[in-house]
Parts: sequence; C-alpha cells; structure tokens
Amino acid sequence: MISYPSRHCTVELQALPSRIGQVRRIVSAQLRYWHLDALIDRASLGVTELLSNVHRHAQPDKTCTVEMELLLDRLTVSVRDADPRMPVVDDAEPLATCGRGLAMVAAMSESWGVRPDGESGKVVWFTLPTTAPAVAAPARRARRAVPEKAAHRFAELGPATEGLRPDHAPARSAVAG
Repeated sequence: MISYPSRHCTVELQALPSRIGQVRRIVSAQLRYWHLDALIDRASLGVTELLSNVHRHAQPDKTCTVEMELLLDRLTVSVRDADPRMPVVDDAEPLATCGRGLAMVAAMSESWGVRPDGESGKVVWFTLPTTAPAVAAPARRARRAVPEKAAHRFAELGPATEGLRPDHAPARSAVAG
C-alpha cells in the first residue's frame, strides 16, 4: 500500500488588503511544493477574488479561513467566513469597477459553489483540474536536409599553408583565467 503525504493547507486571517497579498504568496508557495506550478495563476486569482469579497461584504468581522485540498486530479480552494449571507452573481455594467469577481472565478475554474457553514457562516469554493487535458502535440517541422561537404582536415589544406601553422596548435580559450 502506498500512502501519500497530506495534501491539505489551511490559513486563517483577517481579509484585509495587505493580508490578501500574503495569502496569494502562501498559495503560490504551496502549489510549487506540490509541483502544481501550472495552477498558480488561476488559484491566486480565485483566492484573491474570494478574499476581496470577504473584505468588502462579510459581517460582523473579516476573519476567514482559506483552505486548499488536493485530491486525486482536483485542487479545491475554499474560503470560509462568519457571514451567513450567500453571494450573488450579478451582471456587472460595462463600466462598473466591481461586481465581476464571482463571474471570473466561474470562468477560470472547473466548478465553483457556495454552501452554508453552520448557522453563522458560509464556504465559497472552486476547483481546478490538476491534470492538463490531452492536447495533440504540435507537429514538428521537418528538418532541412543539409548537403554534406567533404571536411578537410588541417593537414590536408595543401601546399599554400605549409610552414605557416604547426601540425598541432595548443588549445585556446576566450575565457580569461
């Protein structure tokens, strides 16, 4: 039986702008540790949007927990806060400066959702696939045939160079030292 190390990471924080950047760095470092570098951008974007929503909307305080869990072929990132109000995805006006966060999370993730957490809170989550979909390998360019030329050895250069160079020249390097 093969057992794998824990694939779980939890961070508790106040969802303040300065802390959101720190959590993004923690998410990036954890994904590098799990060798999931390809997921860093999407996971960081998703967690930033969810923490920004906590900062903007959560009541009574901004305390929350970010959790990442890696199971088989899926990474789940969730943010738990103490506000029982469920988020609503609105159609943002074209020039609006906010209101697109959950739509972005939905667009960049495999799935997402929200569920109540006890009587006084909720969990907003999204998933990312850890395996890349099978993509046909790009066709390699055919190599050009290079016509073969007879190589001349130094000693075969002929009578015009006789006496100018020794049969063996010492190796030289352009690197100092």
